[in-house]
Amino acid sequence: MARLEYREYTEGSSEFPLLYYYDRIRGDEAALRFACDYFVKDGKVYEKTSCAVEAACWVVYVREAEGERVMPWRAPEPGLTRGVRMELREYRDWTADYRLVTTYNFGDTLEAMLHLQANYLYVDGVEWSRTSTEIDEDRETYVFYAQPVAP
Repeated sequence: MARLEYREYTEGSSEFPLLYYYDRIRGDEAALRFACDYFVKDGKVYEKTSCAVEAACWVVYVREAEGERVMPWRAPEPGLTRGVRMELREYRDWTADYRLVTTYNFGDTLEAMLHLQANYLYVDGVEWSRTSTEIDEDRETYVFYAQPVAP
């Protein structure tokens, strides 16, 4: 097990202040986090700029996302979910109302990774095209934002 760090990225700076860290994190969980475009923590939304692998440390570089805000969605009830939780939400331009389409509960991280990295998911006969992904750590949930593909 290694360490995962979230470091602040500022254009033109050679300093990357440490924002958050996780000691003894498994590689599969780090890989899930590498796959996310956004990171929500402590009521702030961060946008991933890049990722790096260093000796005994994985790093995600982030900056505060302009124009993004934390959504007021409820966290899942403690104990109701096991494994990795992911929501599929409908992304719509010019709104912050991202309708919940479905919720997944994966028993293992590989299954979650396959869904999180997919370009398309299918739900009830509808094809959904990914626009972005995030880990909402405040709610302990991964989110897959997508738009329905026109027939």
